[in-house]
This record gives sequence, structure tokens and C-alpha cells, in this order.
Amino acid sequence: MKRAFASRTLSIAAIAAMGLSLAACGGSDSGGTGASEEASSGPIDIWYSNNEDEVAWGKQMVSSWNEQHPDQKISAQQIPAGKSSEEVIAASITAGTAPCLIFNTAPVAVPQFQRMGGLVALDSFEGGADYIKKRSGELASQYQSQDGSFYQIPWKSNPVVLFYNKAIFKEAGLDPENPPLGTQEEFLETARTLVESGAVDNAVWPSPASDFFQSWFDFYPFYAAASGGEQLLEDGEATFNSDEGKAVAEMWKKIYQEGLSSKEVYTGDSFVDGKAAIAISGPWAIAAYGDQVNWGTAPIPVTEEGAESHTFADAKNIALYSACENKGTAWEVLKYATSEEQDRNLLEMTGQMPMRADLTTVYADYFDENPAYKQFAEQANNAVGVPQAPNSVEIWQNFRNAWVGSVIHPNDSIDEAFEKAATEINKLASQQ
Repeated sequence: MKRAFASRTLSIAAIAAMGLSLAACGGSDSGGTGASEEASSGPIDIWYSNNEDEVAWGKQMVSSWNEQHPDQKISAQQIPAGKSSEEVIAASITAGTAPCLIFNTAPVAVPQFQRMGGLVALDSFEGGADYIKKRSGELASQYQSQDGSFYQIPWKSNPVVLFYNKAIFKEAGLDPENPPLGTQEEFLETARTLVESGAVDNAVWPSPASDFFQSWFDFYPFYAAASGGEQLLEDGEATFNSDEGKAVAEMWKKIYQEGLSSKEVYTGDSFVDGKAAIAISGPWAIAAYGDQVNWGTAPIPVTEEGAESHTFADAKNIALYSACENKGTAWEVLKYATSEEQDRNLLEMTGQMPMRADLTTVYADYFDENPAYKQFAEQANNAVGVPQAPNSVEIWQNFRNAWVGSVIHPNDSIDEAFEKAATEINKLASQQ
């Protein structure tokens, strides 16, 4: 298995700037477009990410399609360089030069791209919604826009779990094969034991930075586990200002107050470097950590023992862009690229989880041969995505500001910060 990383960094300045381009892009008020009744066929262009393993997957997919469809050939390239993929995509929408398909579309950016008129509603193709729902099952609804349409197909996820350093756990007197990490109470007590024993300086070290997406790797997985899989927004209303959400915040506040995690940003990999005993990562970390650390994994802790764990999906999806001339071919390529055969290739070549309802059964042989990935497959159907709401980036930034100001550097109480953030986020979510 090659080293496979999921993209975890986005540029807040780049995505926020997308809002400035809305007026200039000529998009409709409703956003997005539909396929014509007779979507044309012919050559198309696609972009995929610059991740080495995904490039290899993309090349074999393109080669296979082109061999079978010489009159509808795909021309493919990596996403052009820029401050972020999202900035590059937004610029291409504004210029009318976006390719037909982009295999690296961040769900958090989809509402903005939709408002810019840059995306095609996939359910405007005959059988489009049925195809998406059949492939992804109940997960599909998380990626449905507020107007009821799908402007992205759920493609792949990297459900995050706890990675822990077995050597450090053993040194701290903890059982490295059966670590006490099942509940959030156990997680906190284990964090205390790790640091108080002197085995490590930081039990866990998620980034304390204020970037909007950082909450996907501290608050959000734990909130998903505590709430039974709720998104940050449900039916356009904030959910986190609840007993479950505030309990997660109180736990993390104690972690910072007691010095169990640093409030400084670490520029390397704190887990690999032995600066932290626990990391919150997805399946990409299996290849990344390799034999650098004697690691084990555990689900994100739940509130009560025996409860089913949920987590954050860390998904990347595929969207069809409205500048595409041959939308009929693009739709057929999208289905081909998410077929059972190509999803197997994706799994085997990147270690990332295709968002299929039948993931653990249709690829049972793969998980039998690669047991380290099995836990991620089991978590994939309980993975929570980001809500598809207007002003999605601003919503997450608003929440992150409240988190930093009440949990990491507590100038405000959690009750006050969450109440204020929920009010502001509800306003943002109601704007079209």
C-alpha cells in the first residue's frame, strides 16, 4: 500500500473569498444548473487531486474508460496549483473554465459553488438520485443540498478514530492491547494517567489553531459520538448548543486546563515524534505512521459504555460543473468511476473508504486480507459529514471562534459562547 493522505487543510481566506465572486459570476439566485434533456456526448476534461495514490487511481480509471469509449475520451490532469483547491475551483467557475468533473470537491465548499451557478444537479439526470441513494444508502442524505438536489456524489471518506502509541501506554501502566478509551470519561482519565505518569508531555495534541476546519478533528468527532451521529446543523438549526455538545466542550476544556494537551501549534507530527500519545486520524494514517510508531486504534469514545460510536467522515466528493459541454458523457464517467470495480481499485490503491452502503460485504475479502482497515470500514456507515448549508465556511468559522474562546483560551463561558454561536449560525444558515 502506498502512502495515502487525505487532504486536511483548506484555506479559509480562499474559500471566504468565494463569496466576493458571487456577484461577478452570473449565477442564478437558486444556484446550480440542471442537465439538458438531451445531454450531449463527447470528450471531457476532469481534474483529480495531487495526492500520489489518487493520481495513480485516476490514471488507471481514465485509461480504462478511454479504451472502451474512443469517441468520448477523458483528458485528465491534477488540480492546478494554487493557495487551495477550493480557490482554484472557484476561480475556474467564475471564468467559465471549470472541467466537467472534479474528483476532489470538498463538501464544505459545495454550497458556495452551487450559489455561484457552478454545479449541475446530478438528480436532473434520469435515475440520478436513485443511483446516488443506492450506492451510498443512508449516508447520501447528508450530502443533499437544502433545495433537495444533489450537487455532489458522496465518493470517499476517511472516518477518523483514535490512534494510540502502545509503547507510551505501556510505560504509563495502561494496557496497550485493551486501552481504557471506550467512553469520554475513560478518555479523560487515560489522558491524565499518560501525563501524570511522566510517559509523555501531551496525551493528545489536536491543532489549537483557529482555522474553521480544525473543529473537525477535536470537537466534531466527539460530538458525533456523544449525540448518536448528529451533524452540526439539522434542518437548518444548530444542534451543538445541547447537553451533549457542551459536555464535549467541558471535557476538552479540562484537557487544556490540566495541561494534557498543548495550546501551541505543533509544526510536525506530534504523534510520530512522540510528543503526544494519541492522535485523531483517518485510514490514511496507517500508511503514514507505518512502523514509525507501534500503534493501535480505538473508536471515538462514546458517552455511555456500550453505545454505538459515530465519527467525522472527512469526505471528498465528485461534482459535475456547469461549464461542461458534454454533460451526458460526464454523467456516465461519474457513474463508471464510482462503480463497484473502480471503488475496489480506489480502496486498494489509496486505503480510503468508498462511500458505499455495501462496503464491508462487497469487499469483505479485502478487509480480511487487510484487517487494519476493517475498523474504518465499519465506522464508514456511522461517519458524519459537514452540513450542506448556505455560508458553510462562515458557520464553521463562527463555531471555531466560540470553541477557541471558551475551551482552548477560555475568556467566555461555554454556555455563553455556544448560545451566541448558535444564534449567529442559525442566521447564517437561513440566508440564501
